[in-house]
Amino acid sequence: MSSNFETLAERLRTAYTTGPVAPLRDRLKPDDAIGAYQVQAINTAWWTSHGRRRVGHKVGLTAKTVQVQLGVNQPDFGVLFDDMRVGDGGHLAASSVMQPKIEGEIAMIFGRDVDDAHAPQEAVAAAIEGAVPAIEIVDSRIADWKITFADTVADNGSSAFFVAGAQAKPIRDLDLWSCGMVLEVNGEVVSVGAGAACLGHPMIAATWLARTLAERGEGIRAGDIVLTGALGPMVPLRPGSFVRVTVGGLGSVSFNFDR
Repeated sequence: MSSNFETLAERLRTAYTTGPVAPLRDRLKPDDAIGAYQVQAINTAWWTSHGRRRVGHKVGLTAKTVQVQLGVNQPDFGVLFDDMRVGDGGHLAASSVMQPKIEGEIAMIFGRDVDDAHAPQEAVAAAIEGAVPAIEIVDSRIADWKITFADTVADNGSSAFFVAGAQAKPIRDLDLWSCGMVLEVNGEVVSVGAGAACLGHPMIAATWLARTLAERGEGIRAGDIVLTGALGPMVPLRPGSFVRVTVGGLGSVSFNFDR
C-alpha cells in the first residue's frame, strides 16, 4: 500500500509541469481519507526537503452543498507554502495554473501555537493575532475537476495560490458571522456571501483545523496563516482579470491575473 501512495504522490507532483491527470481511483478509493492524507503528507515532505517553506494551512469543503456532492460530512485541509503567496495588488501569471478558480475568504493569522486536540473554540480564538481578507486561487491536478474527496485531499486540498491582506484586525472587534463578502472580477460582482457560509462561522473552521492538526501531532504554529474557507460560490478565473475581494469589517484585497 505504501508504494501505491508513493506512486500517486509522484503522479501529482509531475502533473504540476505536465498537466492534469486522471482521477486517482485506480489506487485510491474515493472515500479513503487516511490514504489521501498520506499521499498529501508524502508530497509535503518532498516539497519541504526541496526548499519550500510551510507558512500555514487552508481549510476546504466548508460549504455543506459541496460536502454533500462529494459524500463527506467534514471539511478537509491542505498546506500553504511561502511560494504560494501573491502580494496584495500583485500579479499571477496564467502559466502558473491549469484550471484555476477563485474564492473570497477570511484568513486568520495565529500569534500562538495550538497543540490541544480538544481545544475549545475560545482557546483557539485567543491564539489568533488577527484576521484579514483573502483570496484563494484553487486549482486541480485532476483533469476537468472530476474529483472525489480522496482526490482533492491527496492533491493538497486542490490548492494553488492565495492573496492575504497585510493589516490584521483583532477578531474580538469583528462580526465574522454576518459580515458580507463581495468578489469582483474586472469590476463586476461575480460572487457574494457571508461569514456564516463557512461551516456556520469561520471560527468553527479554524477550530476544526486546530484540533485536527493536533490529533495528527502537528498543531498550528505561531505565525501560521489559515485560510478558513469560502464565503461564497467559487468562480472560474480567466487571464486578463483583475480580482478584488471585500469583506465587511476587514477591507479589500486584490490581484491581477496576467495573460
